[in-house]
Amino acid sequence: MSPEVKPFLAELVLIAHLVVIGFNIFGLIAIPLGGWLNWRFVRIRWWRLLHVALLGVVALQALFGQACFLTVLQDELSGAKGPSSPLIMGLVNRLIYWPLPIWAFALGYVAVWIYVLALWRIVPPDRGKA
Repeated sequence: MSPEVKPFLAELVLIAHLVVIGFNIFGLIAIPLGGWLNWRFVRIRWWRLLHVALLGVVALQALFGQACFLTVLQDELSGAKGPSSPLIMGLVNRLIYWPLPIWAFALGYVAVWIYVLALWRIVPPDRGKA
């Protein structure tokens, strides 16, 4: 792979990572709020399954002491992080990558996943087709 392509791919992985993070955070807020305000989309079964599954993958990775596969892929593509990273990419990296031990992430992600499972009962999805 050419040296010019790797930084571009690293940025694409970062964008994908941000989309997943945004989706997960949006769901954490929209599901209880939408249940209260009767928003139909928060009861769409496939959307809710995707939300539970994505957060479950994050929690399992952390429980097994593994970094997110998107983080690993971005690191491999971008090489060493530091001053050579583009400004925006560096700022975003500092926002989403915190210097905490893996057990802290595991505890947080499992707590969030339990919350999402509780939301499944509190604001159940429609029983129609997935």
